[in-house]
Amino acid sequence: MRPRASFGEANSFDRRRALSTLLWADLVGVALSASGPASAGATYTAPLPEDEHFMRMAIAEAARGDMPFGAVIVRDGQVVSTGRNLGRTNNDPTAHGEMEAIRRFVASRPAAELQGTTLYTSGEPCPMCMGAILWCGIGRVVFAASIDELATKLGQIMLSSREVANAAPFAKVAITGGVLAAEALALFPA
Repeated sequence: MRPRASFGEANSFDRRRALSTLLWADLVGVALSASGPASAGATYTAPLPEDEHFMRMAIAEAARGDMPFGAVIVRDGQVVSTGRNLGRTNNDPTAHGEMEAIRRFVASRPAAELQGTTLYTSGEPCPMCMGAILWCGIGRVVFAASIDELATKLGQIMLSSREVANAAPFAKVAITGGVLAAEALALFPA
């Protein structure tokens, strides 16, 4: 028989289960209403004038994280959520910057409101994060350092965000990479 959980452990589990249930319930609706396979996949786009401004915010989040990864979600020029890597702090290996930004958003709003937003992240999303981005219907991802660049600093699953997006027949996403990559990589120890 498993010992009874402490209040903090039980509260943490309940919070995770509630967020997970909320996220998946809304994401099923997103997946069912998303465009069909003919329009699915990733397209690369050139940086926009505002990209450096929001990327600097993501890099500032990264500087405060357990690992140097941060994210900012933007809708219509307004920041609607932020996140930074909290893997050690939360004892949660899924607490990447992108995941934390998404979790913060869905804690107070329906996940469907993520559709069409732009997510800025200091590092190209890993397959887990990119999967969550696609399930949420986020319309554009802007990253600083690429998976290949990050792999020179720490271990990576060597799948690009484009490869993950192209394997999702229900999703369409624009991807812009390399925005302030050198600044993001500078956060890692030499």
